[in-house]
Amino acid sequence: MNVLCIQWIRKKTMKKIRLDIIGMSYSQSQSGAYALILGEVNGKRRLPIIIGGFEAQAIAIELEKMKPSRPLTHDLFKNFADNYQVTVKEVVIDKFQDGIFYAKLYCENDNIISEIDSRTSDAVALAIRFKCPIYTNEEILSKAGILIDDKPEKTKTSSKAKTKTDISFEKFSLKELDDQLKKSIEKEEYEKASLIRDEINKRKNK
Repeated sequence: MNVLCIQWIRKKTMKKIRLDIIGMSYSQSQSGAYALILGEVNGKRRLPIIIGGFEAQAIAIELEKMKPSRPLTHDLFKNFADNYQVTVKEVVIDKFQDGIFYAKLYCENDNIISEIDSRTSDAVALAIRFKCPIYTNEEILSKAGILIDDKPEKTKTSSKAKTKTDISFEKFSLKELDDQLKKSIEKEEYEKASLIRDEINKRKNK
């Protein structure tokens, strides 16, 4: 058993939190970008991640079970992996630094586990195709997650956010930011909520 396989088994025993794809909405703060919303399974926290248009398309196509006339890049990766008996066992979002999420693919071939760095958007697109679970950890959810209330949540796959998010929060106090965060979550404006969350964390870390 190689070192990576041992490390993977150890990580399997560590506390991991499984995530589901809740939906996507068009980003009002970055042209051509989307907000991918991942939700904590059996929990109330959401993880908003800004992704590019191509990756959003790759995720949406597979979620909607649409078949493009020619394979997209992620489909090609899946076909290539299948041809050489490589399976993606799980995706782990294991790092959040300077507003950027980092992920790893854990792949298996001939009972050997390999760890591959990946952009989070690509990792999610591949997780859907390989039908494998997506995980993160408590540290990331505590730092970057957003807590929602008990009201039923509507899944958004391509609708535009109603509130523009290209505003400055510098003039607001921490209490005002907390109030705005709660209102954004109630309205399911997760992209705006993530920006407010980042501003709050930045001030608390000073």
